[in-house]
Amino acid sequence: MPSDRSNRPDISQRILEAATRLFARHGFVGASLRDIAKAVGIRKPSLLYHFPSKDELRRGVLDQMLAHWNDVVPKILRAATAGPEQFDAIGAEILRFFRDDPDRGRLLLRELLDRPDELAPLLALRVQPWAKIVCDYIRKGQEHGRIQPDVDPEAYVIQVINLVLCGFATHGSIRSLVAGGSDDVEAGERLLTEMMRVAKASLFLPSAIAVPTRGATGTDAN
Repeated sequence: MPSDRSNRPDISQRILEAATRLFARHGFVGASLRDIAKAVGIRKPSLLYHFPSKDELRRGVLDQMLAHWNDVVPKILRAATAGPEQFDAIGAEILRFFRDDPDRGRLLLRELLDRPDELAPLLALRVQPWAKIVCDYIRKGQEHGRIQPDVDPEAYVIQVINLVLCGFATHGSIRSLVAGGSDDVEAGERLLTEMMRVAKASLFLPSAIAVPTRGATGTDAN
């Protein structure tokens, strides 16, 4: 008969999840290994068995987060149809990733501000490949007359990354600015919808944009 322990999520994954949450909230310096171990329900020596140092734990958190895009973006690009529908598929996956866990955006923003030189090699390894795919897609769309000819693909990708990271990282603090007494869920839906509208409208020629639906952000999709 399997033990209770065998039914628990993988301990390394639980450590990474707790570290993501605490690094995002308190920063790399402010979050101690003891605090992370306590959040997981283990002792610090047990944590160090899986991640021998705090730096290795940080690298594990960031590598897991960024590696996601090496896998998912090419698949979306191949599976989706050409044109704005393809953009919707990419955008929905990216927005869903950060919406499901806003700590991901907070952590990446902290790292970009606090340790840009240390993060640069990891970005080159994990982000640059899929960013290049998206840039190639933009150029192809320009050749076919779907995407605005004056769009700079690389600069556009950087601006959208900033839009998503900053939007989700700061949403919890400034959502009160959303008029109409929106609750957290409604404010989040409005944020997602507006992110997609801004990113899409600045990319495609008006004739190529279909009427947007809330399902385009992945928030109402079944």
